[in-house]
Amino acid sequence: MSIFKSTDEKIAKGKVKKVFNDIKKTRKINKIPNFWKSLAHNPDNLERTWNNLKQIMKEGALDAVTKELIYVAVSITNNCDYCIRSHTAAAKKKGANDKMIKEMIDVVGLANQNNKLVAGYQVEIDKIYK
Repeated sequence: MSIFKSTDEKIAKGKVKKVFNDIKKTRKINKIPNFWKSLAHNPDNLERTWNNLKQIMKEGALDAVTKELIYVAVSITNNCDYCIRSHTAAAKKKGANDKMIKEMIDVVGLANQNNKLVAGYQVEIDKIYK
C-alpha cells in the first residue's frame, strides 16, 4: 500500500495534468500508471522525473530495448517489483522477446552471484583492468 494517496488523473490540474497528458501521448497509453500518480503529490518532482526518463531512455548510443533491459536488470538487483513489471512490459513493447528477457535475467543472476563472491573474497583488481 502506498504511503501517500496517489493523484487521480481525472482531477489533475496544472503541471500535473500537463505531465500526465505528455506521459499518455509519449507512451501511447490511455491510463496513467500508478508510479506517476504517486509522484504527483509533488508536481516539481513528477515533472523532473518524467523529463529525466524521457531524456535518458530515448534512442541514443544504446537502443531503446537495451535501455529497458538494463532498467529491468537494475530493478531485479534492487528488488523493485513494480519497476521489474513495468519495464519488462516496456521492453516487450519496444521489441524484446521472452528469450531475450530470460537471458538477461540469467546474466543478472550470474553477475549478482559473482559480485558477491568477489566482494566476499575481496579479490584484488588485476593490473590490466586498472
